[in-house]
Amino acid sequence: MEPDRVTKLLLAAGVVGTPLFVVVFLVDGATRPGYDPTYHPVSALSLGERGWLQITNFVVAGLLALGFAAGLRRALQPGPAAWWTPSLVAAYGLALVLSGVFVMDPMRGYPPGTPPGEPAGLSWHHQLHDLVGVAVFVAVPLACLGLARRFAARPAQRGWAGYCLATGIAGLALFGWFGAAWEMDHELAGLIQRLTIVAGWSWLPVVALRLLMRAPRAAGGSG
Repeated sequence: MEPDRVTKLLLAAGVVGTPLFVVVFLVDGATRPGYDPTYHPVSALSLGERGWLQITNFVVAGLLALGFAAGLRRALQPGPAAWWTPSLVAAYGLALVLSGVFVMDPMRGYPPGTPPGEPAGLSWHHQLHDLVGVAVFVAVPLACLGLARRFAARPAQRGWAGYCLATGIAGLALFGWFGAAWEMDHELAGLIQRLTIVAGWSWLPVVALRLLMRAPRAAGGSG
């Protein structure tokens, strides 16, 4: 059975969310005085005079992800993945919203005038930002692995299973790499984080497009 109009609209949110988020932080980061996209994290864009833009970007992307999670729940054929995958995507969306609400502390030279390194003590909102940040970067790879298991049970979907599996493993590995680079205050920590976002989160619009373009099969038998 083909998804109804509401389901298609919710799935479309998944097509838009990640590309919009990436475009906004790339353009904003490239045009911010004193901001180094290869060194500073995306979250640092929530600081300074234009901080409202990245805060809004977090919240909008999170709300779109929550809508996509609802669309997944409606579109996937009943089974464990039809519950776990949308739940993990919803956790990712909620964590994005909270990433905008709880802003990180100024550090590592940004905004301009901030001393290098980290402050002696971290604020409560920075600590919450770090906590929800783990959910942001872990939830999507876990959703990939869950859907990979479902696709693997269907011979015709082995290609999709491989894609989901590779994306999930890559997302977790890149997040670990970024975590290590951040702790070492590596000069390329920002670039590694951007690779993590693009490589891992691009899975969301790809799956959303698949469900929309192959609606009858996706809703009835391939999800």
